[in-house]
Amino acid sequence: MSIRPLDGVRVLELGNYIAAPTAGRILGDFGAEVIKVERPKAGDELRNWRLYGGDTSMLYRTINRNKKSITLDLRTEAGRGIVLDLIRRCDVLLENFRPGMLEKWGLGPEVLNEANPDLVITRISAYGQTGPMSERPGFAAVAEAVGGLRELVGDPDRPPVRTGVSIGDSIAGIYAAFGTVMALFQRERRTEEDGPVPLRERVIDVALNEAILSVMESLVPDYLAYGIQRERVGGRMEGIAPSNAYPCADGTSIIIGGNGDAIFQRYMAVIERPDLAADPDLQDNAGRWRNRERLDAAIGEWTVRHTRAEALKLLDAAAIPCGPIYTAADIVADEQYRARNMIQSFTVDVGAQEPKEVGFPGIVPVIGERSLPIRSIGPDLGEHTREVLSGLLGMSEAEIDALEAR
Repeated sequence: MSIRPLDGVRVLELGNYIAAPTAGRILGDFGAEVIKVERPKAGDELRNWRLYGGDTSMLYRTINRNKKSITLDLRTEAGRGIVLDLIRRCDVLLENFRPGMLEKWGLGPEVLNEANPDLVITRISAYGQTGPMSERPGFAAVAEAVGGLRELVGDPDRPPVRTGVSIGDSIAGIYAAFGTVMALFQRERRTEEDGPVPLRERVIDVALNEAILSVMESLVPDYLAYGIQRERVGGRMEGIAPSNAYPCADGTSIIIGGNGDAIFQRYMAVIERPDLAADPDLQDNAGRWRNRERLDAAIGEWTVRHTRAEALKLLDAAAIPCGPIYTAADIVADEQYRARNMIQSFTVDVGAQEPKEVGFPGIVPVIGERSLPIRSIGPDLGEHTREVLSGLLGMSEAEIDALEAR
């Protein structure tokens, strides 16, 4: 039997794009029933992002796995009424609208609380629900800049660049899922004498920019304590050396982290540079950082004489932390991912004449020895509307037909 700690938890997701749907995906991964509300006809805009064939992108299928899709028009009184009916039967509401939008629709926290005084309300926005910037819109790209990340990504002689994924949205979604589970845990620990958890303690407020700031390590303390302004250092990490990406003879690159004092000695033996191992200026990390250009040049001269496989074999034998820089093809072929069930296959319509077997990333974290199985990939638009409205709300087929007609 699969281990699903959140079995019995029901989530209503009003999210669009990536942040709130990521939180919903994580909750769904571990057993929660996640009902995703989408706009009629158009649905979540993510359905069309990176759409290379068919009518639903693999990005949508990935972010919205283990969910049910229903269509409701929240601009209508009927749509909002159904949302409130569903709220009465749910444990969690997830949303990532611009602050004030739910209130504008008459679905603010106080109204939701009247419908369900035990409801956990998890809200994700650019800058949070309070403060002078709270009403401003913003996507992850802006949050990554305001949170301090963008300034550190790239080479020092070029403008800052972005990472290749919507990391701000994903980190915010992870925090939102964690906050939701904390609130559910708090709710379960309350006794009858304690009474219900106050509404203000059941509203989880996640800001994209704050989610980024929270993973910026000592960026702010270093500035306030020492006046240090962190700068872009390309493939390196500020103050840590040698740790970088290096080219190999077969046109690939590898990552090597040899910045520990004992590791550095073994590292220099592998690349046949005993002179560097013995250099008094390189015996601690601060000295190696000052000499990072010299070290990287020596390491690159060694790696370029070996293929990726050869270099990694020699480094592994000396217990030097290292690894290949993988493409998607490398990930699919990797035995470690396969051993932990981290690529799971589903038959998917990709817009070709026949459906195709497509691998999707597994569920993290692992409980047991391997990833839990993905129950379903992101659903077709409105695939579960009738099931949810009839099964949960008891609506008749005629009532659902009339709703769709309106």
